[in-house]
Order: sequence, then structure tokens, then C-alpha cells
Amino acid sequence: MTKRISLSGCAATALVAVTMLGSTPARADRCDDLAKDLVNQIPGLKIGKTVAGVIYLEHPAVTQASLGCSSRNRTNDVFASTDKKKPAEAYYDFLGTAAALVFTIPKPDAVKGAKRCVSRTNLIRGYNIDSRYRKLDIHCTVAKTGVRITMSREKGV
Repeated sequence: MTKRISLSGCAATALVAVTMLGSTPARADRCDDLAKDLVNQIPGLKIGKTVAGVIYLEHPAVTQASLGCSSRNRTNDVFASTDKKKPAEAYYDFLGTAAALVFTIPKPDAVKGAKRCVSRTNLIRGYNIDSRYRKLDIHCTVAKTGVRITMSREKGV
């Protein structure tokens, strides 16, 4: 005994399937949402190009800045550089605010971690330092051309 399927039954099933698949809302990437949150919270910040999982940012207090998106072994990271060997307070304020929003930590802790890393650079320890402060991995480089700081957090922390 063969079972016959009506054409209208197949069409109705296909219509329901297309409706269910088509009704899911388009969602922006979490990293893009995070960049938009940064723009809303930090005055003067603008979003630049996105290249290979890195969103470049523009702000008057920094020479270069970027927001790195999540990868397999890291969560997002925040990078900022300035062309001054002794950065202004606005540089630390920008970096602290961005790190506080990205990593959900208090802003004073992020600022203190960045300043602490820069203050530890010297002739004996070197001018390229990795440190850890309040579950943040902080990498800072001090050179004649300026200061570069990257803040990140390992996954699973």
C-alpha cells in the first residue's frame, strides 16, 4: 500500500519551514556591539575600519587604538598607543574606561594596572613588560617613540 502525499501538504510544510528560518532576527557581532557601547560611553571616540577581527578606534587622547575581538584562547583585548614617553592623564582615562567596559572591572583598577605596568619599565627590567593585575593581562612597551599598552584576559578566568 503506497501512501500519497498531497501537493498542498508539502507546500504548507515548506512555507512553515521558510517562515521559521526567515523569522530569526539579524544580529550584529558581539564585538561590533561592544565597539558601539564604547562609542556611547567615551566622548570623542569614533569607530574606524574593521580588519581581521580588529576594530580600529580613533580618539584625541591616543595615537592609535583598537578593540581586538575574541579568539580561541583569548577574550577581547584593548590596545592604545601614544607618541609621548610620559602619557597624559587623558590617555590613561581612555584606556581605563575602555578596559572597564570591555572586561567589566572597576575603572580605577584598569587605570592603576596600566600605570603600574608603565612605571615598572626601566633599564634593569626592560622596556617591554608583561604583568597581571586584577585578572587582566597587561603588556606595555615604552620606547622613545611613545607608550603602547594592550590589556586582555584569558578565556576561562
